[in-house]
Amino acid sequence: MKEKNGTKVHVGGQAVIEGVMMRSPEYVSVAVRKPDGTIVVKRSSYLSWTRRCKILGWPLIRGGVVLIESLVWGIRALNFSGDVAMADEKTVESTRSDRKTKILMGLTVIFSLALGIGFFFLLPLFLTELTGVRSGVLFNLIDGLFRLILFLLYLFLISRWKEIRRVFEYHGAEHKSIFAYEQDRPLTLEGVKSFSTHHPRCGTSFLLVVVLVSILVFVFLGRPENLLDRLIRFLFIPLIGGISYEIIRLSSRRAGRLFSRLLTAPGLWLQNITTREPDDEQLEVGLTALRCALGLEPGIQVKWADSVKGAGS
Repeated sequence: MKEKNGTKVHVGGQAVIEGVMMRSPEYVSVAVRKPDGTIVVKRSSYLSWTRRCKILGWPLIRGGVVLIESLVWGIRALNFSGDVAMADEKTVESTRSDRKTKILMGLTVIFSLALGIGFFFLLPLFLTELTGVRSGVLFNLIDGLFRLILFLLYLFLISRWKEIRRVFEYHGAEHKSIFAYEQDRPLTLEGVKSFSTHHPRCGTSFLLVVVLVSILVFVFLGRPENLLDRLIRFLFIPLIGGISYEIIRLSSRRAGRLFSRLLTAPGLWLQNITTREPDDEQLEVGLTALRCALGLEPGIQVKWADSVKGAGS
């Protein structure tokens, strides 16, 4: 798939349960390995919110929009992959209704956001207040340090979980597949094996940049003295996401330059935790998802509300 000017289209992805989601400007596809060894592929037409509404594509705005959109699609893909990897097709078809799926997905998003806000924003504030620091700059630097420590600790702890390590292996398959596409290599097992599992546009790198940018932004807000001051900080989250997104875009456009290498180095280091070397079967899943997202394979055209049986038939 090429754009009109001949340049390659932007492709992104995400590891899911026993599979990989890939997203191009036209399609979102999810490839999942079933317990019997076959691969189920689900593909949907895709048009990003930033392309539907011009304002949402403006710099500093688009970062927050992309973050929310990625969360929504990611949870949809996780729900689908969980159904395929861990449930019998007939059971899934008989127990999941469209309404129930939407309610469950909505509750999952709300719970995830609440948990993330509590753990990565409120808890660091509470810990920092225990230090008794009064200086606004020092307070926010300590708050940011606590946030960074909690983020790294969280990633380290979940990486010890066997099931999550499997997801991190699929994460590596996703990166290798995208690297091969970007370097015009054949989208085959032999074509992708030599590439690194560390990619500069990784979502994990983006989250790390968000943590670091939040420290700089919150320094200008001073020390929060009351509930209103704490709530005001949440209003800056879209701005933080927007700045972080522009940094990632800048680093990818200037790949290879010293400035870009400095920007991407922390995120690439972090991927030592969040990616693992995939095996051939996992690479096959990643490549299948990528080829379908690029329109190189027909895939199965379905709606996200369809049953797993319909997606795999």
